[in-house]
Amino acid sequence: MKARGPVTVEAAEKLAVQALTYIAGDPERLGRFLAITGIGPAEIRAASAEPGFLAGVLDYVAGHEQMVTEFATETGIHPADLGSARAALGGGDWEREVP
Repeated sequence: MKARGPVTVEAAEKLAVQALTYIAGDPERLGRFLAITGIGPAEIRAASAEPGFLAGVLDYVAGHEQMVTEFATETGIHPADLGSARAALGGGDWEREVP
């Protein structure tokens, strides 16, 4: 597969939602993701509306080579598309706001 190059913010958000769905599709993957982010399962929907969260999802997937390969195979994307999508979302790293 050939990487598509730069992507729109809308396409990047869609890919990040696919990545989040991929993570949530396996209890072990989801457990690790929740532990690292510090959010609970019930908080994912609210967190996804926060600036930077979707970029953080892409960072999380991109940080695990096996996950990149599996996600790319499952969705039919080129692994480099993760980086293009992350760049389109811009901004800094997402950090959970603790009250």
